[in-house]
Amino acid sequence: MQIIVVTPAGKLYDEQVEYVVVASQLTGQFALMKNHTPIISSIDRGYIKMVKEDQNLVTVILNGVVEFSNNIVNVIAQEAHIGYTEQSAMEHLLTVRKERLDENKRRSIDFGKAEKELVENIQKAKASKV
Repeated sequence: MQIIVVTPAGKLYDEQVEYVVVASQLTGQFALMKNHTPIISSIDRGYIKMVKEDQNLVTVILNGVVEFSNNIVNVIAQEAHIGYTEQSAMEHLLTVRKERLDENKRRSIDFGKAEKELVENIQKAKASKV
């Protein structure tokens, strides 16, 4: 069966797997195997364990939807990261989120400084007194 994981940033994973285990805080845990009944489930905060031959990968999901039909698992997630364990994937995802928040704060500060500078330059130029 195939699993496809996509986020707003694009396709994160698209591979053949033997089966997957879906775990979410709200819905609990269940496995999807070849020829499973079609299903749709949400994942608030959880993970998908992907088993492929002798390799296990874990995709940590924040705010996502899992849909299974015709032996294809489609996962659409607001945020996701793949790792070898749930813990390592979650740690990396949280690190990326923190870096993104720090960057957004820096940009807000830069924007505030630019806005203040613009107001000062308008006042200096007396552009408002025409």
